[in-house]
Amino acid sequence: MQNYGKFYQKPWKERINLISQNEKLTKDQIQILKSSAQNRFLGDTMIENYITDYSYPEGIAFHYLVNNKDYLVPMVTEEPSVIAASSHGASIIAKAGGFVASTSERLMIGQIILENVEDSKKLILEIKELTKNLLSVADRAHPSLKRRGGGARWLKTRILAKDLVAIDIAIDVQEAMGANMINTMLEAVAKKLEEVLNQQVLMSILSNYATECLARTTCKIPFELLSRNGIAGEIIAKKIAQAGRVAQLDTYRAATHNKGIMNGIDAVVMASGNDWRAIESGAHAYAARNGQYRGLSTWKLSGGYLIGELELPLPVGFVGGSIGIVPLVSINQKLMKITSARELESIIVSVGLAQNLAALLALVSEGIQKGHMRLQLKSLVIAAGADATEEDAIVDRMLQEGKRDADSAKKILRDYRKRDKNDRSQLE
Repeated sequence: MQNYGKFYQKPWKERINLISQNEKLTKDQIQILKSSAQNRFLGDTMIENYITDYSYPEGIAFHYLVNNKDYLVPMVTEEPSVIAASSHGASIIAKAGGFVASTSERLMIGQIILENVEDSKKLILEIKELTKNLLSVADRAHPSLKRRGGGARWLKTRILAKDLVAIDIAIDVQEAMGANMINTMLEAVAKKLEEVLNQQVLMSILSNYATECLARTTCKIPFELLSRNGIAGEIIAKKIAQAGRVAQLDTYRAATHNKGIMNGIDAVVMASGNDWRAIESGAHAYAARNGQYRGLSTWKLSGGYLIGELELPLPVGFVGGSIGIVPLVSINQKLMKITSARELESIIVSVGLAQNLAALLALVSEGIQKGHMRLQLKSLVIAAGADATEEDAIVDRMLQEGKRDADSAKKILRDYRKRDKNDRSQLE
């Protein structure tokens, strides 16, 4: 890697030239890197060693009725059928009256870990006496947050081991996700602890397990809205409830159950300029909060209705971070017609439940593969070399022949082109 010395200091063109020279990329490959770099200034602002923009498709999910308000929902995803399934699940729930969503306080937790503790009980008593002062120190470290109505709300201590104590500080971050604000406040408190108590601080950092920033949504679907393919809605409702029960009992199923929920949640989190990795980590931790990893959603039957519920931590921001500098984010906020982080949370958690409904409905009635197949085959035939005029014909032939692999796609494409060539020669 010596040829790349101080890569971060080099101008963009020089970075591209270095890659071209050292990695033996073709002219076409270099051109792709160059043409994909749509906003070099923004890229250099956001990350280190920037070379190009790696783009994902964005689409819109429809039919979202959340707290009696209709929404268009932008979603960023590379996975086929996610947006179609999202819209389908939302349309069923909209016909049933829509989602009822709510949010808790928007408090984020920051942690200060104290190490080499000799008497943890004594230390906790000393910290308790300093609580008011320590919260004031946190607020003074970020006075603008306090002026906006946010700031440090409470402080709690936990003994992690004989020599380790955690201090958890809850901070109202208002409309931001607040990572940088929290870390600044924590560092100020940590310094104060070192000064006053002569206690060693191992680290100070926010936690992505945002148990004080929860979003919850519910839906209530009449059985008749679930009937399909000649199967009574009550039967399908019972199967969905049973599938949800399995996700509460079996970790293997719960992981896939939750992955389907996060398909929708991550897509909206990305479209809104938020950190999908933070949301994922918090969601999966929440799924294991009672000692066993379980499905995040629940489904039950009651009086002719299928009732769904989803709750998870959703510490998303409406301002701050990349939200303010990525142009598409402001457009997506306008498409959603949202005005606050709480409203965004309500939409995102509802998308998760709609995604889950659509997946379970497909699983218990026709199988998930059928719904995915055509879109998956489209990706396969494009990778095999088919162009836009050939795509549908090759997919149709693969479905007819029951083929699902790349070699078959290439063979069918070759045969198609050969027949097409023969047909044209005969016309001439």
